[in-house]
Amino acid sequence: MKGKKQERILRILLKHPEGSLSQYRIAKEASCSHVWVIKFLRTLEQKKLVEKTKVIDVQGIFSYWLEISNYPLYREYNVQNPLELLKNTALKYALTTYYAESLIQHYLFPSRVDIYIKEEDIATWHKSLTKNGLVGKGNVRLLLEDNHVFYSNIKKKGLRIVSMPQLIFDLMREQGVAIEAAQMLMKREYHDIIQ
Repeated sequence: MKGKKQERILRILLKHPEGSLSQYRIAKEASCSHVWVIKFLRTLEQKKLVEKTKVIDVQGIFSYWLEISNYPLYREYNVQNPLELLKNTALKYALTTYYAESLIQHYLFPSRVDIYIKEEDIATWHKSLTKNGLVGKGNVRLLLEDNHVFYSNIKKKGLRIVSMPQLIFDLMREQGVAIEAAQMLMKREYHDIIQ
């Protein structure tokens, strides 16, 4: 849980990089103790990534996040028209990586639909996806992660997308051309901080 708390705090800091949130507010939004936030912010300050709650090294924060994070558990499917399925589902989800980037920036070819889901919904998702497709390596990947991944999601064209910090992070984790897309989004999102 320690790593997940850290990731929650990083996600919040990157969503509010100007330092507008107090330590108490960050603790509340991260669902962790104020003491934990103080301790972790001190670590980030020693690494010269933040000053109090203000992000001073965006690239450094994302690099640190990559160091402390593990790739989420996932299950793959091959489904025709997965976006239609998403538009019509009542289940909670958040689109990320290729399709999410394509909806926001239109740089990457949307080769795979990666969606975060709630762990307790996995059986319902499985039933829905196997009704409309097949299990195994394909064009849809269900990602299981801490529910804080749904923090500050975006809605676009009838689809739910992860927050911009989460999308940038997920693209960086993908490697290859996805890193280029992440860098472009980072410059767009944090142009006031990045020199």
